[in-house]
Amino acid sequence: MVTMAMHSLYSEMLLVLLSVFSSVAGSLGGAFVGVNIGTAVRDMPSATQVVALLKTQQIKHVKLYDADRGMLTALARTGIEVVVTVPNNQLLGIGQSNSTAANWVNKNVAAYVPETNITGICVGSEVLSTLPNAALVLVSAMKFVHSALVAANLDGQVKVSSPLASDIILDSFPPSQAFFNATWKSVLVPMLDFLRRTDSYLMLNVYPYYVYMEGNGVVGLDYALFRPLPPNKEAVDSNTMLHYTNVFDAMVDSAFFAMADLNFTNIPVVVGETGWPSKGDPNEPAATTDNANSYNSNLVRHVLNNTGTPKHPGIPINTYIYELLNEDEKPGATSEQNWGLFNPENLSPVYTMHLTGSGVVLANDTTNQTYCIAMDGVDAKLLQAALDWACGPGQADCTAINQDQLCYEPDTVQEHASYAFDAYYHKMGMASGSCDFKGMATVTTTDPSHDSCIFPGRATANGTFANGTTSPAFSNSTANSSPQLLLPQVQSLFVAVMLYNALFLW
Repeated sequence: MVTMAMHSLYSEMLLVLLSVFSSVAGSLGGAFVGVNIGTAVRDMPSATQVVALLKTQQIKHVKLYDADRGMLTALARTGIEVVVTVPNNQLLGIGQSNSTAANWVNKNVAAYVPETNITGICVGSEVLSTLPNAALVLVSAMKFVHSALVAANLDGQVKVSSPLASDIILDSFPPSQAFFNATWKSVLVPMLDFLRRTDSYLMLNVYPYYVYMEGNGVVGLDYALFRPLPPNKEAVDSNTMLHYTNVFDAMVDSAFFAMADLNFTNIPVVVGETGWPSKGDPNEPAATTDNANSYNSNLVRHVLNNTGTPKHPGIPINTYIYELLNEDEKPGATSEQNWGLFNPENLSPVYTMHLTGSGVVLANDTTNQTYCIAMDGVDAKLLQAALDWACGPGQADCTAINQDQLCYEPDTVQEHASYAFDAYYHKMGMASGSCDFKGMATVTTTDPSHDSCIFPGRATANGTFANGTTSPAFSNSTANSSPQLLLPQVQSLFVAVMLYNALFLW
């Protein structure tokens, strides 16, 4: 006879394996968050230092505003996916000469692959908005660059696009009414046709900060920062009845609708730049550290959750944060110099991003030390049940909280649960969802170790864990995972499901 204890045991087994399956499914695809690397810095760190920072933070995707030799060399054999850029000042030459484009590709792309993992080329940046005189050769430049990639047998790996400023989209709310500025229709139609034929993507720069600043009070700050909104505060597109809870999604969907207006409906959107400044002039009151932290932290969670947009739910929107470093030589308002996640002089974080509940390492915590602890105010019985699960079916090493061991005191459910949660969190490689426990746990950068009691997070601060995995940052993929390596886990899931069905349902 099947006992209730056996039922409970198999239920727990099934839950664990379902969690594994979710991780497996996520590793086979999903959105990523990368960073832009600008170089308008008085004392720019060396390329080696920048790449070391990227590796420490496990940032797997970067976009450069040029094709700097030192940076591309330093990125070699790191596995980091790199998008390089044809600067605007080289666009006219490349757009007028196939051979000039071929020389550029051979010198700045072919010379570095496969050691450097170059996956994209931006031909110019916001050309239609900032360099309209070059608009007539933009699509030619894109085609010439692509032809050079074909000749080098790199067109399957390296995609070609050209970032557009969002101001090229008019009447962007409601998104369903959005359309491209008709002035540029003769450029955009062949560009979109090129993107479709080459299986590339539209790259759009999305800045809710400016939408908020220029909204004259119409756009709420919470709406711009991805903060939760009551239903009556959500923006509703009256044509589609789609509900929008943030400016970011509305701007991305406006691009989808604008493309559809030109009869292009199957081109992905990649957000080439987005972010929020952490400091501004007196007339820029929204440029604060708290707001920058909120925007970028919420952005990372939103993108990595693969929620997509209201028009295309579940469709990944790959996104590059603007930017890695503060650029103190940028002209203009104070905010222009303060979009970075890190200070360039010592590579210290401008702020530590609040990614509680997202299950990923705090993206700009240079110590890489994160911990999972029990939340305050949780019912003691529920907390005890979660503690028992972590130390039992969860297989966390809870030896240190046994009686007479180093972490037994203080002898409270809260303290013991925190240790157990942290042990499980690091056992799982800080994987997505491993610090949740049905909402009873939270990620923190404050070390909960005390006296002689050392929490597992301190011991694994170098990013390597007992199970040999590494902590993911800015990514939904598991390091070094592959469908082949993960297949046994999937098989185990189905075995468990069949066993569960046989025991309890048949």
